[in-house]
Amino acid sequence: EFRNSAPAVEDITVTPVGLKIHIRSSKTDQAGAGQDVAVLDGERLRVKAARADWLTTAGITTGPIFRRLGKGARVLPAGLTDRSVANIIKIRAAQAGLDAALFSGHSLQAGFLTSAAESGATLVRMMDVSRYSRVDTLVGYIRSADAFKDHAGPGFM
Repeated sequence: EFRNSAPAVEDITVTPVGLKIHIRSSKTDQAGAGQDVAVLDGERLRVKAARADWLTTAGITTGPIFRRLGKGARVLPAGLTDRSVANIIKIRAAQAGLDAALFSGHSLQAGFLTSAAESGATLVRMMDVSRYSRVDTLVGYIRSADAFKDHAGPGFM
């Protein structure tokens, strides 16, 4: 989330298995203590390569990693705002033929957490990635795609 400060090149550490992103502050960390989030380099989502490609293509060596584009797709020095990210999500959803009104940063987060739960991720690991400190808040984001999957009743019904 970019509410208070967008991640900068200096906030991202490349590790053998992914990226470690230091979030300087957020709406849940107004004091600015900061938190680190691990982003796994997956088989389909190659985050390390994508980061390297973007920095090279954009000519970014320092400062905000996610930036506004000017005329002619010129990369500007200013970082994206949370509103910019929301607009990009809606535009890309519409370009994919989806109803843009159904998409936001929160819907992507809910989808990620739902997919993680369905793939067997533990609540502790989902809390690490999402930075939620309360289980009830996290569970509120998990939307079950199949209400009967892993139902509580099969053992006695």
